[in-house]
Amino acid sequence: MSDQASSPGEGDAPSAAKRSVASRALGSGAWSVLNFGTGQVLRLASNLILTRLLMPDDFGLMALVTSFMIGLTMFSDVGFATSIMQSKRGDDPDFLDTAWTLKIIRGVMLFLTAVVISWPLAQFYDAPMFAYVFPVTALSLLLGGFLPTRMDSAARHMQIGRLTVLELTNQLIGMLITIAAALILQSVWALVWGNVLGTIVQLITYHLFLPGHVNRLRMEPAARGELIHFGKWIFLSTICGFMLFQGDRVILGRVLTMEQLGIYNIGQFLATVPAVLGAAIGGRIFVPMYRDHPPGESAGNFRFLSKARSLLSLVLLFGATILALTGPWIVDFLYDARYALAGGILVAIACIQLLQVIPISYDYSALAAGDSRAFFIMQSTRAAIYAVFVLIGVWFAGLPGLLLGQALSLFACYPVQVWLARRHKAWDPLHDGIALAYALAVIALAMWLHHGIVSAAL
Repeated sequence: MSDQASSPGEGDAPSAAKRSVASRALGSGAWSVLNFGTGQVLRLASNLILTRLLMPDDFGLMALVTSFMIGLTMFSDVGFATSIMQSKRGDDPDFLDTAWTLKIIRGVMLFLTAVVISWPLAQFYDAPMFAYVFPVTALSLLLGGFLPTRMDSAARHMQIGRLTVLELTNQLIGMLITIAAALILQSVWALVWGNVLGTIVQLITYHLFLPGHVNRLRMEPAARGELIHFGKWIFLSTICGFMLFQGDRVILGRVLTMEQLGIYNIGQFLATVPAVLGAAIGGRIFVPMYRDHPPGESAGNFRFLSKARSLLSLVLLFGATILALTGPWIVDFLYDARYALAGGILVAIACIQLLQVIPISYDYSALAAGDSRAFFIMQSTRAAIYAVFVLIGVWFAGLPGLLLGQALSLFACYPVQVWLARRHKAWDPLHDGIALAYALAVIALAMWLHHGIVSAAL
C-alpha cells in the first residue's frame, strides 16, 4: 500500500516542477516583453525628439562611438552574467563577490583602453571629434563595472519584475537627461553626457532598490578559477560577436560620411527591433529553461522547449514582417525629410532580420550546459564567414554589397548553428523549415512593394 500511495506523488513531481518552470518562464517572459516594449517606446520617443534637436552627423559620430564602446565591452566579456546564471555556485556570496570584483577591474581596463585608442581611431576615420567624445563616453564603462550582481541573480531565478521596473525607470531618467542636455548643448555632447549620467543613475537605483546580496570586494581563488575557465571561451566568442553585431557600422564608418552613417543608423535602429527583442528574451528565459530542462534528456523536455521557441519565433517574425512591409511609411511618419532614405535601409535590414531570427535560441542550449567552448567554435566560425561575405560585398558594391553579404552569410552560417544545436539535442528542423519558407515569401513581397526606395537608399 505504501508503494502505491507514494507513486502518484513521485510521478507528479517532475510535471509539477515543469509547470513551475513554465510558470516562471511565462512570467519572466511577460516582464521581459513589457520591459522591451516600453523601453523601445522610450528609445523611439527620445530618438524622435533628439533628431529634431541635433544633426544627422551627430548621430553618425555617436553611432561610431557606440560601436567601439560595444566592441570594447565584447572584447573583454568573460561571461560574468552567464556564469552566475548557469553555475551551481551562482547563489554563493563568495562567487558573486569575486565576479563583482573582476567586473570592476575590467571596467577600469576598458576606460584606460578607450583613452589610449581614441586618437588613432579619430585619425583612421578622419573624425577629429571622435578623439574627445570617445574617452568621455567610456566613463560609462568604468562606472558600469560597479553595477551589482543582484541584476544577474534576479535573471538566474527568473525574478524579473522589480528589475524591469528599475530598468525602465533608469531609461526614462536617462532619456530626460539626454533631452535636457540636447536643449542646452545642441551638439553630440548631449548624447555623450546622457550616456554617462544615465549610468550613474543606474548605479544609484540598483544599489538602493534591488534586493539581494550586497557585494564586497573579494577574490576567492576557486571562484576566480571557475569564472575564468568558463569565461575564456565567452571572451573569445564575444570578440567574434563584435564582428557579427557591430561590424557593419565599423566598416561603414570608413565608407560613408558621418551624415550618411547617421541616416543608416536610424534605419538600422528601427529594423533590428526583432533581433534585439529576441536577445532580450532569450538571454533571460532560455538559459534557465535549457538548464533546468535539457532537450536531450527527454522527449517531453524537447517538446516543452520547442513550443517556447516557436512562440518566440512567431513574435519576432511578425515584428520583422511589419517593418519589412511598412518601413518607408514608418520613417516618413516619424522623421523629417532629412531622414527619408532611412526607409529603404529599414526595409533591407528588416528582410535580413527575417532570416536572422530563425535559429536565435540555439546558442543558449550550449551556454546553459556550460559548453562555452562549443559556443566559441560556433561563434568564431560564424564571424569568419560573415567577415568574408561582408568585406567582399563592401569591396565590390559598397553599402548594397554589405547588406547582400550579410544576407548570404546567414545561409552559410546556418549549418554551424545546426551543429551546435544537434550537439545539445536542440535542433528543430520542422520549425526552421516553416520559418524559412515564411521569411522568403515576406522578403519577396517587401522587395516588390519597395524596390524603388530601397534602390534609392542604397
